[in-house]
Amino acid sequence: MRVSKTTVRAVNALTARWAGAACGGTVFSAAGVWPLLALLADGAEGAARAELADAVGLPAGQSAAAARELLAGLAAMRGVDAALGLWTKRTVELREAWAAGLPAEAHGVLTGDLAVDRAALDAWAAKRTGGLIECMPLALTDATELVLASALALRTEWLRPFTEVPVESAYWRDRVPLGLRRETALLDRIGVADTPDGHVTELKVLGDAAVDVHLLLGEERMTPAQVLGAGVGILDRRHPVVPGDQLPYGDPGPGLRVERTRCTSPQPPTLDVTTVAYDMTAGHDLLRLHRLFGLTTARDSTHGHFSGIGPSPLAIGSAEQCTTARFGALGFRAAAVTAVGAVPGGLPDLRHVTTTVTARFDRPFAFLALHRHSRLVLAAGWVTEPEPFPDGRS
Repeated sequence: MRVSKTTVRAVNALTARWAGAACGGTVFSAAGVWPLLALLADGAEGAARAELADAVGLPAGQSAAAARELLAGLAAMRGVDAALGLWTKRTVELREAWAAGLPAEAHGVLTGDLAVDRAALDAWAAKRTGGLIECMPLALTDATELVLASALALRTEWLRPFTEVPVESAYWRDRVPLGLRRETALLDRIGVADTPDGHVTELKVLGDAAVDVHLLLGEERMTPAQVLGAGVGILDRRHPVVPGDQLPYGDPGPGLRVERTRCTSPQPPTLDVTTVAYDMTAGHDLLRLHRLFGLTTARDSTHGHFSGIGPSPLAIGSAEQCTTARFGALGFRAAAVTAVGAVPGGLPDLRHVTTTVTARFDRPFAFLALHRHSRLVLAAGWVTEPEPFPDGRS
């Protein structure tokens, strides 16, 4: 099942807005949050319904169908696993129309025994992410009546693996990062975008499961939010990109050098890329960004806001996401679990000339992990702490 362009635009727009709040090294998944917000919007009323619909970017009446479409589309993507879970106390009655829109196997029960319920939720998160995330990112309390959660896991192996090398970096002077290097004749894998906030170098790293990772290096003065936002704008074709085979000689973009290189025999142009490996996790309290996620009114526990879910008055007591991303020589792994709780000798005869494009991602940069065909962003982040090069290797 394909995800509609409207839904892709809405999810990517939430990615861009969330990027605006990015600070320091982080990884997040708007694709993990969006379907939960959409389902909540469908069951909400009053101001909470309007705020959630605004965050989703669709009318509330269309949001549940779009959430189901997104979840089905994610589940159909190679290299992607997606799941939805709902748990309620036995005393919570659900509206048939709202519950009918959820997968039949999604509904579980909260027993009221916090240890038992915590173990069940943690087991669900670990199973649905293949062990990448071991715990449900939600603080259960006696007051928790309903938990709505999503799990998203993506795995891809590089079509062309990297070689691990040590990297010297003026930015990371206090360590030797684990570098990843490879060469290719495909210059179109690199490009430079001209955005309102500055120039951004984009490197496309293609995976074997139609899940790719785009690395984004902005000008040094640019913020994480500006670089990540530029990346989404590139996907939406709002910013022009000059591909590698059309770049001028010199330094046409951040981290880039294009030059004539002498060689012993006729050679095709070469793209020489060096980046760094990273393995990062992040936790997000979505209620700290309640306006971004349309949860401002829904937090008010003095009365209910979700009459479309059930007759019991419900408010949002917690909303959190746990995310992880690993970028290595052979591939990429990422996962996100989101939960809402209601409450890498000699001098030759150099007579030939070729073009070499050298790209170095040796200072903080952004990344977008996306589905190649739909251009849906599955995970995004800002890399500040690369993996160290192992001691004793050279």
